[in-house]
Amino acid sequence: MRTWLRHNSLGLAFGVAFLLTLTGQAIAGRAEFNQQLAVEGLQQISFASYLTTSDFAVDVTENWQSEYLQFFLYIFGTVYLLQRGSPESKELGRAGTESDEEQQVGEHATAQSPRWAAAGGWRRALYSRSLGLVMASIFLLSWLAQSIAGTAAYNGQRLRQLQAPTSWGEYLVSADFWSRSLQNWQSELLAVASMAILSVYLRQRGSPESKPVGAPHHSTGIEG
Repeated sequence: MRTWLRHNSLGLAFGVAFLLTLTGQAIAGRAEFNQQLAVEGLQQISFASYLTTSDFAVDVTENWQSEYLQFFLYIFGTVYLLQRGSPESKELGRAGTESDEEQQVGEHATAQSPRWAAAGGWRRALYSRSLGLVMASIFLLSWLAQSIAGTAAYNGQRLRQLQAPTSWGEYLVSADFWSRSLQNWQSELLAVASMAILSVYLRQRGSPESKPVGAPHHSTGIEG
């Protein structure tokens, strides 16, 4: 068990941290929501009831979609885009999808390679892009969920203010929807750009996200 925990500690640690922060968000979000209801002279709701509200759903999904947009763009972008001196970039001159030999697919697959890496046709083509496609799918689904939950939350607020509700299509072009989306997108893109550039000059000993401490600034595509 100790070996299993040690070998999976990265995923487990971030999984637990995710659940703790999600719980904290729900607690703080319910308190804020109830304060708003109190100001409007409405009855407050329980914690369990808050978890089923569109307000909680839209706050969660708007963060999820921006995170998976970041991963999707980064995974596909780093196929062709390079950053000299960054461990987040491939080596200079290796832009592109690389050869079958470098990727260990088809006749170059090993005995331990995934089966679809050794296969041909659509299976290899699909598996070769599976990580980016899954990230893109999660982004689109969570963005869709955000738009649906956002419509319900937006209309709930309008109804409390005795205003007519809007349709889903109208909400998609509203300032509320795009403000929620873009405020997260810009922060994610800034974080990626900062990581790619700062890792050229700064180091974190022992981290695969950093170059070795003594590596030259111009070294590209190497990890510590």
